[in-house]
Amino acid sequence: MPQKERIDLIKKIEGEIHSKIITYITGDRQPFPTQIADDAILLIRKHLDSLGKQKIFGLFIYSRGGEMIAPLRLVRLIREYCDYFEVLIPYRAHSAATLLCLGADKIIMGKLAELSPVDPTTGHPFNPDDPTDPNKQKKIPISVEDLTSYFLLAKEKAYVRDEQMVNVFNELTNKIHPLALGNVYRSHRMIRLLARKLLSMHMNEEKEKHRIDEIIKKLTEELCIHGYLISREEAEKDVRLNIEKPKDSLEDLMWSLYKIYERDMELTVPFEPVSFLGGAKERQLSYYGAIIESERGTDAFLINGVVKAKPTPQGPIQTMVNILPSKWVEINE
Repeated sequence: MPQKERIDLIKKIEGEIHSKIITYITGDRQPFPTQIADDAILLIRKHLDSLGKQKIFGLFIYSRGGEMIAPLRLVRLIREYCDYFEVLIPYRAHSAATLLCLGADKIIMGKLAELSPVDPTTGHPFNPDDPTDPNKQKKIPISVEDLTSYFLLAKEKAYVRDEQMVNVFNELTNKIHPLALGNVYRSHRMIRLLARKLLSMHMNEEKEKHRIDEIIKKLTEELCIHGYLISREEAEKDVRLNIEKPKDSLEDLMWSLYKIYERDMELTVPFEPVSFLGGAKERQLSYYGAIIESERGTDAFLINGVVKAKPTPQGPIQTMVNILPSKWVEINE
């Protein structure tokens, strides 16, 4: 991993925006996906301590999502070290990463930058069994959007009146355990509360209440497909976030830095166990699944594993990928 190449670009970006930045990259390469999580808190604090208090701090992020609470903890931490917080998005900042962006005074979005709705998909012991699992060990995750859309379908397409909605609800509880439904509703309330807390860190709750409410409604209700991708134009005009388009020089630097992470973490390269083995019966696997980096150094989430070829009497080679316990490590090159 060419650490110097990345840190040189980080310093150039800092020169463009006149602030220090930390990068937080979570990988989406299968079968090694990582996500925004609490394990990044202490590492980001280490980088913040090393850089010292600043008037402005920037977080350069690429992520498909993660834990609901982690963005609030991260934003609170970063704001302890600065007066003004901005997020730089070269490409993807989905779900929990979008939630994190709500806590920023300014969001700098490149040409391909994407946000997404923030309603979660929930797991619960009382969720319905997965019909594709013959052992009935797996549960079906319940999407908040799916549950909301069920009631909207009843009202808007079946023309069910308000006084008849109790029958629609009873029909749902006949299929899904009430405790699982309660968990979905709790998650929906929680995500709205988190979004409000994050927005209120830099917006006036009294003077901008209507705008805050509209942002939350747009990201948790109106965009009813969790995988919907929000461009920077939509983020600014429809969602009404504080979006800035980078000037060309900054755009080029942001994209160049992302492409280096993409290359070093092989984000767009499918993992092929047979090709990885290269004819060997067994081979050790070592892969960096996430990176937190600043001009002061690099921390990487090291995923270790073993790839084995399984003997078969005939036909194509079969393989087994065994992922071993993983950990964050400090990189010095």
